Amino acid sequence: MSHYVACMAAILNQMDEAHYSAYIQAFPTRSDLMDFLMETFILFKDLIGKTVYPSDWTVMNMVQNREFLRAINHFAETLTSMFLNSNSFELQLWNNYFHLAVAFLTQESLQLENFSQAKRTSILAKYGDMRATIGAAIRDMWYNLGYRKIEFIPGMVGPILEMTLVPELELRRSTIPIFFDMMLCEYQLTASFRMFEDEILRKLDSEVEGGRGDEQYKQLFQSILLDCCREHPELAGLGESFVALVTGLLQRLLDYRAVMNDENKTYSMSCTVNLLNFYKEIDRQAMYIRYLYKLKDLHVSYENYTEAAYTLLLHAQLLKWSDEPNTAPTQALHGRNLHTQRQLKEALYNQIIDYFDQGKMWEEAIHICKQLAAQYESEVFDYEMLSDILKRKAKFYEKILKVLRPNPEYFAVGYYGQGFPPFLRNKVFIYRGKEYERREDFELHLLSPFPSAEKLQSTAPPGPDITDSPGQYIQCFTAQPVEEPSERFKDKNVPEQILNFYKANHIQKFSYSRPFRKGPKDPDNEFATMWIERTTFTTAYPLPGILRWFVVISTVTTNISPLENAIETMRKTNEKILAEIQRHQAEPGLPVNPLSMLLNGIVDPAVMGGFAKYETAFFQERYLQEHPEDQVSIDRLKDLIAWQIPLLAEGIRIHGRKVSEDLRPFHERMEQCFAQLCAKVESQYGKRDLPFLEERRGGRPHSTLRCPELDKPSRPHDSTETLQLRKPVLRGPERPPEPEERRSERRESRGSTFFGYRRQDQRQSVSESLDAKDDKRRQSRNVSESGPGSADGRQPLPSWDPSATGVLGSPTGFGGRVKSASRAPPLPKKISPTVYETFLEPSDSPGLGKPPEGSKALKSPPPPPPKVKRMSQL
Repeated sequence: MSHYVACMAAILNQMDEAHYSAYIQAFPTRSDLMDFLMETFILFKDLIGKTVYPSDWTVMNMVQNREFLRAINHFAETLTSMFLNSNSFELQLWNNYFHLAVAFLTQESLQLENFSQAKRTSILAKYGDMRATIGAAIRDMWYNLGYRKIEFIPGMVGPILEMTLVPELELRRSTIPIFFDMMLCEYQLTASFRMFEDEILRKLDSEVEGGRGDEQYKQLFQSILLDCCREHPELAGLGESFVALVTGLLQRLLDYRAVMNDENKTYSMSCTVNLLNFYKEIDRQAMYIRYLYKLKDLHVSYENYTEAAYTLLLHAQLLKWSDEPNTAPTQALHGRNLHTQRQLKEALYNQIIDYFDQGKMWEEAIHICKQLAAQYESEVFDYEMLSDILKRKAKFYEKILKVLRPNPEYFAVGYYGQGFPPFLRNKVFIYRGKEYERREDFELHLLSPFPSAEKLQSTAPPGPDITDSPGQYIQCFTAQPVEEPSERFKDKNVPEQILNFYKANHIQKFSYSRPFRKGPKDPDNEFATMWIERTTFTTAYPLPGILRWFVVISTVTTNISPLENAIETMRKTNEKILAEIQRHQAEPGLPVNPLSMLLNGIVDPAVMGGFAKYETAFFQERYLQEHPEDQVSIDRLKDLIAWQIPLLAEGIRIHGRKVSEDLRPFHERMEQCFAQLCAKVESQYGKRDLPFLEERRGGRPHSTLRCPELDKPSRPHDSTETLQLRKPVLRGPERPPEPEERRSERRESRGSTFFGYRRQDQRQSVSESLDAKDDKRRQSRNVSESGPGSADGRQPLPSWDPSATGVLGSPTGFGGRVKSASRAPPLPKKISPTVYETFLEPSDSPGLGKPPEGSKALKSPPPPPPKVKRMSQL
């Protein structure tokens, strides 16, 4: 074929202007001439696209292009003279000309910037830049159309855009004004240019993704069109908005293309989100959905199943539970048989549930299951599908309680310096780490796309010398999630597995605490001058979401005084002890080592020293005189110290029950240290007791959430204060154990009440077994505090009344009783025997009138009164 093309090029080379004119005039009819031009345009376009010569045959390619260009220009004159008038206008012929001219201009052999400097210089000297010539011809032919231009909108928007994206400065300057002419033409007829705008946004996306366009084009497009708009006042406002829209899209597309082929797809995801958010803002749903699925595919490739689920959920939210046909394009992933919105939404929901399951976000999967169940039950009445979805939901509830789910770490990352792309430059992001991901591994993954970036060692915000520098600086440190108070769990017994999820998910605020010293340093007590600078970051969206990270939109910094820091440290320590106790109550088979380290670090004087430091720093008379406003906070700190003792007592009791014989000396040493600590704290700050807390559902341990309004110190000298207890749940007779031995054993081990003892031989607390005199003192105190409501003179525990007023709770949220209370609430007049039975352990018999040996100091549930007395009360 190349031989025939070479012969044709040679013939065209021999033809001059007279030959062309004579040949055109030789056609007998206008129809014959039109057929000839149509076939010639199609032939030339095919030959240009097929490149019949090898790419390194530069001379043959350039000769062919030169002769084709001369022929095209001659034929353009024929179009203008014979096919432009209103009676002779041929739309298809003109359309073929424009497509041929653009194909000629954009062919690979004319893109001189891809050649070496020597080759480029040689071509320009012999043939010139034919792109500028054909570009000027296209511009002139466009303006010759006059009022016919509207017939080429939006069809010619794509080819003209492809031409203007060629990286040749003069060509761009001469052809970009065509866009304004298209805008003006449509505006004069319809008072808007919506067709042109939609088409250029759609074509710009594919062209830039294909590798065309650059920063220079964005600037030229902006400056040229703004100048044109200012010359036409009627288009000034609309035109400027349009220019801002296109340049904003161009910037996002260029950012996306810059990272699209990187091995690390982290930043590709960010740019994809920027694009889909842009298309959502301008209401381009088809493009929005297109980038949603690009983002979903990226997440699945990196096993970010939670983020993939949230991404698909955005598409599902656009659909209705109806039989309306799909208006948006459907991805092949969901099959071709999903014709209605209901079918597509159901398929999406099932895929989302699978992704949430793989990401261990079972709470979110349950929420989707509930929506599907409502449809199956009340809308389509598909009970078989309802049964299946309820079974899936039940499995998710079971996984929440039984499957280990570690909370992820969160990292704050700052990108500083002008060397970063605009979507990262001088911004801070909060990243959600993967399971068990260490900060060192995260940093290594983070720095890999920026090998020249320098890691900042300081966590303080950098100054202008860093942010304005041409380099790249990355700052990374761990951030703590800040859980928002939830009314849903307030004052309720909630399993720890449920609460842990909300402590690290659906979080939009994160904090970082940086210690610093204010005033002269005290070498004997560092607590006195140790302040905390706490920075709270607020992200644009909650985590997790459609990304594993979000940009920080606001930052608030506060200073925490040494006293407030001490209070916070004590509160967190108490909560940590409580959490560890609840873990061992819920799972008796857990290893005891973490509990050993925690307890020993608190009670052993060699590693503790915290109480003494607080006393030296804050409890001295001199400090109170200098800071009288801190009296309430000091009382609160003392109260937290006092409440730690019963928590430690229960922890040591559990430790003693589970410790091996090899570690028994270690446990005994810990008991001795605790005895000294207990005596010291109770003598100085009062004694606190945590009573038996009635547990629901077979005695499973729960977390008691602290009520913010009850966060007040309880003082030992306030004799009228009694801490509120949870309202006991009345149960019927004990059911026989299930046949499964393992389940029965597990249920029995979980049947203990909080800080209660499962068997009577375990009812002796550590602190009470250490001192016989203290045991007598507590026994006499129990007797003096008991009332006339039981056979042995002891008072039953009061039931919880949420309407009661004037009663203070523990500042740490642990239900209990201040031992300095002078009297207990009165006994109700009528008490059902069933109520008494709920307070009894399974091993207690109704006839027992006093507790077994060694448990006298504990306020055990009272036995029921004699049968005659019970009958009289009914």
